Amino acid sequence: MATKQTTPNVLAANTAPAATDTLTASRAYLTASVDEATGEVVETSRFKYLPGHPRQIRADLKAGVFNLNGQEVLGKSLTFIPVALRIFSDNILSMGRKVWAELFFIDKTGAVCAVLFHGYSVENLQKLNASLFYDDLKLTDVELTVTPVKKQTEKEGKPATYFIAEFSYQPADPAEVQARQEFAEDFDLYREETLTGMADMRLVNGYRIPEGYQFPEQRAAKQLTTAETAAVTE
Repeated sequence: MATKQTTPNVLAANTAPAATDTLTASRAYLTASVDEATGEVVETSRFKYLPGHPRQIRADLKAGVFNLNGQEVLGKSLTFIPVALRIFSDNILSMGRKVWAELFFIDKTGAVCAVLFHGYSVENLQKLNASLFYDDLKLTDVELTVTPVKKQTEKEGKPATYFIAEFSYQPADPAEVQARQEFAEDFDLYREETLTGMADMRLVNGYRIPEGYQFPEQRAAKQLTTAETAAVTE
């Protein structure tokens, strides 16, 4: 994601900052540099995001680990500054209607990622959100650490083990918070696979779908109408 100022090349000598000047980008998530060939100031995003398709991080709460795309294990905890989030009730991923928390964040490579939680893990996140509220903070203002904690139960008369995500936080770098919040202002942050058009939103911060976005049912209905019209025309 790079943008160029529209200063004509003939004025480059006058408009390009001197080598000793400090370049300041127009947004906190951008970095500014001078194109040596043209003298123009170029702004480049620190973050990578394909709209609707964030990198998928999975919380495997059967094993108590996080992984990338269900394959590469990332570790037993996950630390990040949320860039956007929503808590909602919906039937997604063929799992029936549940209460979910979907959090978006930037990983160490600068990629926008998304991770989902449901059940008791969501309750824990909501408790933390309430605690932050009374400290005049939001979940997008802090650095979260998510740690799966082992629990034991009994299933069919036999002991069974599972994990619940617990959330802790520490103050985040204000500059990094600003960068993420400005990025959320400029880009629609969502994941196509978890959109149904039937969600009951309970908490939204930074999460946004594109204006005029068509949900799967709407696209299917439109395709059916188009097919029927074509059949009649023939």
